[in-house]
Amino acid sequence: MDIKQRLFIFMQYILPHHTLSRLIGRFAECETPWFKNRLIAWFIKRYNVNMSEALLEDPSAYKHFNDFFTRELKADARTADTTDKAVLSPADGAISQQGEIEYGRIFQAKGHSFSLLELLGGDAERAAPFMGGSFSTVYLSPKDYHRVHMPLTGILREMVYIPGRLFSVNQTTAGNVPELFARNERVACIFDTEHGPMAVVLVGAMVVASIETVWAGLITPPMRELRSYDYSQAARQPITLEKGMEMGRFKLGSTAIVLFGPGHVAWEEGLQAGSPVQMGQRLALELS
Repeated sequence: MDIKQRLFIFMQYILPHHTLSRLIGRFAECETPWFKNRLIAWFIKRYNVNMSEALLEDPSAYKHFNDFFTRELKADARTADTTDKAVLSPADGAISQQGEIEYGRIFQAKGHSFSLLELLGGDAERAAPFMGGSFSTVYLSPKDYHRVHMPLTGILREMVYIPGRLFSVNQTTAGNVPELFARNERVACIFDTEHGPMAVVLVGAMVVASIETVWAGLITPPMRELRSYDYSQAARQPITLEKGMEMGRFKLGSTAIVLFGPGHVAWEEGLQAGSPVQMGQRLALELS
C-alpha cells in the first residue's frame, strides 16, 4: 500500500462520517437550477454516465441531484434473465466477492472477512438460516443505476436498520478496513422465497445520504439505533415482491449483499471478483 492509500485509509477513521454525509445529502437535494444542473453535468462527464438509458435523457429535467442519481431507466434498458430458477443480479455494478458462508464468516477481500451475525444486526436467530449458505456482494459504482431489484420472488418477513460507520466502499477500503460491511450503516431485508430464506442487505458508505425501500420509504432514522420491523403475515398484510421488481434505492450509494441458505443456489460459472453485472443478469440457479 503506497503513501496515498495509507493517507486515504487514515482519513476514513478520523472524518465525521455522518455529519459529512448528511451535509452532502442536503446539497444533493438542492433544487436551484444553476447549481443542480452544473453538478449533474459535472457528474455525468466525470463518471461517463450513459444517459441514453435513462427515461429522462435531459439532465436539466431532474428536480435535483438525488433525483438524477436515482434515475429510472427506459423499459427496454435492462432485460431480466428468463431461465427457469434463475437468480437475478439485484443491481448494476461489479461482483466484489461471491461464494460460500464458512464458519459464520463472509469473505471481504484478501486477508479480511466479516461476521454474518454482525452483518444482520447481532441476532443469532435471524442469522441461523444463512449459516453455511451462500453470498454475493455487488458493488455499485458512481456511474451505475442505483435502484436495487429482487433476485427472486419473496414475501417480506423483516426489515432491520443497523447503525454504523460510513466508511467509503471501494477496493482500497475492502482490503484494508476490517469487517467493513458489518461496520457500515445498513438495512437488512429478510424474505421468504419458495425454496428458503433470502436476505438483501443494502450497505451505506461515505456520502450515502439515505437508503430507501419501496414499502417503507426513507429508512435511515434521525436517531442511529438498531430497529427491527416485523412484516410477517401474523403482524400485518403480507408484502410480496416479484422477481425483478424494484425493492429499494441508494441516494448516493454503495453495495448490495444477497444471502441464501445452504444448498439453495449454485453460482453462475465465470462470475468472480471484478466481474461486471447488470440488474436482471443471471447470478445463479436455484438448486431446489
